[in-house]
Amino acid sequence: MKRKVLMTPGPSPVPSFIREALSQEIMHHRTDAFRKILKEVNDGLKEIFCTSNPVITAASSGTGVMEAAVCNLFSKEDTVVAICGGKFGERWAEIAKSYSLNVIQMNVPWGQSPSIEELNNILDSNKEIKGVLTTLCETSTATVYDIEAIGKITKEKDVLLIVDAISGLGQEVFYPDKWGVDVVVSGSQKGMMLPPGLAFISISVKAKQALNNSDLPKYYFDLKKALKSYEKDDTPFTPAVSLIVGLRCAISAIKEEGIEARWKKFAKMAQAAGAAAQALGLECFSKRPSNSVTAICAPTSVKSSDIVKKLRNEYGLSIAGGQGDVKDKIFRIAHMGWINEQDLIMCFSLLEKALIDLGYKFKLGVSLARIEEVIYG
Repeated sequence: MKRKVLMTPGPSPVPSFIREALSQEIMHHRTDAFRKILKEVNDGLKEIFCTSNPVITAASSGTGVMEAAVCNLFSKEDTVVAICGGKFGERWAEIAKSYSLNVIQMNVPWGQSPSIEELNNILDSNKEIKGVLTTLCETSTATVYDIEAIGKITKEKDVLLIVDAISGLGQEVFYPDKWGVDVVVSGSQKGMMLPPGLAFISISVKAKQALNNSDLPKYYFDLKKALKSYEKDDTPFTPAVSLIVGLRCAISAIKEEGIEARWKKFAKMAQAAGAAAQALGLECFSKRPSNSVTAICAPTSVKSSDIVKKLRNEYGLSIAGGQGDVKDKIFRIAHMGWINEQDLIMCFSLLEKALIDLGYKFKLGVSLARIEEVIYG
C-alpha cells in the first residue's frame, strides 16, 4: 500500500502520540475526571491563543464558530464590514447575510492584504457599523493580514473585531489581546494537529457585553450558555470527548515547544517554500505570504489541478489546488501543525517529479538545494 502524505492546509497530519490518545477508552463527560481534562484544555488554549479571555471548545467545524460569532454578537439589520480577499472572507459575508445583517463587503484583490486606509474610510463613512469580520490567514490565497493595524482602527472606532484564525493559529504571529481583537475563532484540524471536529472561540470582555444585546436566533451555539458551563469546567451539550482528550496532548506538545518558537519555525519553512518555488522559476501568488501555507502559481503550460491530481494519484502526496478565481492557476502547500522541514523537502522532491512528468523544464534538485540553504544554511 502506497504511503499517503498530507501537505494540505487542512486537514493536516495527526501525530502518532495524538492518535494513541484518541484511541483510549471513552469516558463519560459528566464526571470529575473529564472536567479535570477540560480545565487543562481550557487553560492551555489561552496560552496558545495568547489571550486572557475564555476560549470555548465546541463540537463543530470552524465554520460553526464563525456562525456562532455572528449570531451571538449582532442583531437583525446591524451593519458589519466583511473583508473579502478570498473564499473565507467571503464566507464571513455569506454567514452575516444569512442572519439578515447589512453587510458592507470590503473587496480585496486576491493575494493582497486589506488597505488599512480604505477600512478606516469605510468606518468613518458608516457610523452605524457594529463589527469587522476578517481573517488572520486567508487560506485560499495564502495571505496573512495585518491584524495589528486593523485592531488599532477598530479599537479607536469602538467597533468589534472578529478574526478567523482557523488556518493561522499556531503558525502566524498573533497577539489578540495586545492588538484589540474581540473574538478569535479557530479549528482543530490545522495548527492544532487533530482531526476535524473541534472548533474554538475566544470572547473578550467587550464581546461578552455584546452577547446581552443580540436578538438573533441561536440554540446550540448560544455563547452565554457555553460561558456559563465554561465557568464550571463543563459544557452545555455533549462534547467530542475523545477529541478533547487528544487536544490535551496537542496542547502539551505545543506548550513544550513554545508558541513563539513554533512561529519562528514555520516562518522559516514558509521562507524556504517561497525560495524553492522561485528556484523552479515559479512565482508565489501572495503579495503578503503567510507562515501557514504557500500558494504557488502553476507554469503557464500546466493546470494546477493536473499537478495536484498527479501528486495525489501517483505519488501519494496531497496538496491543495486553487479555488474560485484562481482555480487551475495556483497550488498550495501547507506548513502547519505537525508538518516539519523534512516533510517540506520530501514535498518539493515529489513536486519536481510531477512537474517533469507534465513537461515543465528546470534543473533537477534545484528546489531542494534552495530549501536546505534557507533552513540549514
